Amino acid sequence: MTRDLGFSGILLFVLGLALMVELAVGPANLSPLEAMVALVAGADDDPFTMIVREIRLPRALVGIAVGATLGLAGAALQGFLRNPLADPGVIGVSSSAGLGAVIAIYGGFASGFALAIPLFAMTGALLATAVLLALSARQASVLTIILAGIGISTLAVALTSLVINISPDPFAVSDIVMWLLGSLQNRSFTDLWLAGPFILLGCGLMLAGGPGLRLLTFGEETAQTMGLDLVRLRLFVVLGAALAVGASVATVGAVGFVGLIVPHMVRPFVGHDPGRILVPSAIAGAALVLLADICVRTIPATQELKLGVLTGLVGAPFFLYLVVHTRRVMR
Repeated sequence: MTRDLGFSGILLFVLGLALMVELAVGPANLSPLEAMVALVAGADDDPFTMIVREIRLPRALVGIAVGATLGLAGAALQGFLRNPLADPGVIGVSSSAGLGAVIAIYGGFASGFALAIPLFAMTGALLATAVLLALSARQASVLTIILAGIGISTLAVALTSLVINISPDPFAVSDIVMWLLGSLQNRSFTDLWLAGPFILLGCGLMLAGGPGLRLLTFGEETAQTMGLDLVRLRLFVVLGAALAVGASVATVGAVGFVGLIVPHMVRPFVGHDPGRILVPSAIAGAALVLLADICVRTIPATQELKLGVLTGLVGAPFFLYLVVHTRRVMR
């Protein structure tokens, strides 16, 4: 326990440093100390204070919420599905939330209503959750849940491609593609207030499933003899991940591989107990997303690199490494 607290403390320190740098970088460059002074003690009419408080702070807080969600969901799903290659996309909610956002852009709702994209995306995520829970009946196996998630994800991706294909407006297609790439750019406190309740509820459900994930390492039958309610655990993990990840995708678009990478980064320091890695994975996920966002804002380019592009460039090779490593271990 002391070791876990110490490691979590180190991760919080790294997160704090990342937050300071996140508030400092941008077109109006500030030092981390100047950014913190502007945030805490700056005058309301000072332009740097307004930049830090109204533009950079909400962007950073949304990044922390999204990163913590993806890291926690990845750890919970890997523990529940007992698959080191599992990530939030495996349950199909990410792609369904993306489909909802694409429909909002394609239908023109986004141009007339500022909150149309997150609302439509959340609706898509909730519908996918309902379908997933319905398909994975009370006594459904882990394999059934995975297959149901793959089916939902495949359908959502196909429908998203269909919308892009039939869209007569090239500007709408451009908006759709750019949103799907994922970004924290131009995020506000309104986005945080809208997604926050779903993220908090989903993360709370996943954390509540921590003791059950620990028992599940002994096998389903043994865990049930020890008092584990598999139906309740599935509800906590699947519904929690769906709510939190759906809200995250609804807010920033698709940011891939964070949920896959983070648990593997954390696991060597806290052991392989799936219940113990939940909180450190959430903190590490928040720090990783902030660090990635700092990179996309500082890399020289004609326009800001999208967050989802950077995480994909880093995450895809890591995923291939995991596949090769897993095959070697299984031999």
